[in-house]
Amino acid sequence: MKVLVLVALLGAVYAAPKSKVPDFGLLTDEEIVYINKVQSSWKAGRNFHPDFPVKKLMGVDYDASLKFTLETMPVKESFTGMDLPDTFDARTKWTNCPTLKEVRDQGACGSCWAFGAVEAMSDRICIASNGASNAHLSAEDLMSCCRTCGNGCNGGFPAGAWSFFDRDGVVTGGQYNSKQGCLPYEIPSCDHHVVGKKSPCTGDAKTPRCEKKCEANYNQTFEADKHYGKRSYMVRGEQKIMEELYTNGPVEAAFTVYADFPQYKSGVYKHTSGSALGGHAVKILGYGTENGDKYWLVANSWNPDWGDSGFFKILRGTDECGIEGQIVAGEPKL
Repeated sequence: MKVLVLVALLGAVYAAPKSKVPDFGLLTDEEIVYINKVQSSWKAGRNFHPDFPVKKLMGVDYDASLKFTLETMPVKESFTGMDLPDTFDARTKWTNCPTLKEVRDQGACGSCWAFGAVEAMSDRICIASNGASNAHLSAEDLMSCCRTCGNGCNGGFPAGAWSFFDRDGVVTGGQYNSKQGCLPYEIPSCDHHVVGKKSPCTGDAKTPRCEKKCEANYNQTFEADKHYGKRSYMVRGEQKIMEELYTNGPVEAAFTVYADFPQYKSGVYKHTSGSALGGHAVKILGYGTENGDKYWLVANSWNPDWGDSGFFKILRGTDECGIEGQIVAGEPKL
C-alpha cells in the first residue's frame, strides 16, 4: 500500500503542470521590478522608450533559420578536445584586432543576421592574418546584395550570410555616416533608448538597393575590395563551441528573444518573464562563469547605449533561448 501511495504521489508531482512565466507586456516598469525581485542572476532596467517597436529589430525566424542551416551547412567535427581556460574573452587574446571591441548599430532594421555575420567575419580575418589585415566588412553589402540570405531589413538566415561570404565575397564598409570602406551602412544610427546621444528611431527602415560599386573617391574597385570565406560550417555542443571560440575567434549565433531580454542591463541573462518576440542574431566572443552561472559573452548590434555597453552575457550549457542551437562560422580566405 505504501508503495502504491508513493507511486501515486510521484505521478502527481511529475504530472503537475509547470508554472507559467508571467507576461507584463512589452517594455513595462512592472516587468523590470519583477525581474529584479525574483532572481539575482541578472539586472533589468530601462533600455528602450516604452513605445519603441522592439519586435522590428528581430531579423531571424528561428525555426526556419535552423532548418535552412541544417539543410545547407556542414557540421564541423574536427575538434581536439583540448584543455580550455575557464574564462575566455577574444578581446584580450587578440588585442591587435580592433573590430573585436566594436559594437555596431543596425538602426531601425531587422538586419541582425547580417551584422552578426560581418562582425565575426571581420574579427576572423584579423585573427587568421595575425593582425595583418583589419578589414571592416560591410553589413550594407551583405544585407542588400545577398539574394539567398532572406529579405534584408525584413530578416534573413545567418547560414546564408556565411555561404554568401564563401561564394560572392563581401566588401568593406564602416558604420553609418563613417565614410569608411567601400560601402558604409546606409541606414541611420538612431536612439532606441531612453538615454542616448542620437535622434530617436522612427518607423521601419527599408532595405537599401544593392549597389555593386564603392563610394565615390574610394581607392578600390568593388570587385578588388571583396574579401572571401574559404569554408563555412555549423558548430554543435558547448565544448566544441568553446574550442572554436578559443582557436579561431568569434562565431555567429541565433536565439529566441523574449520580452524580458530588451530590459537587460548586466549579469547572466536567463529567461524570466514575457513571451517570445522573435529571433535575433548576434556575435559570441567569449565565455566564463559569474557568481556560479556559466555564460557566453556576446556582442549585440543595438549600439553601445543598450545593456552592458552594448554587450551581454547569457546562460551557457543549457541552450538558453536556443543560443547554442545554430552556431555558424567559417574560415576566411587570406
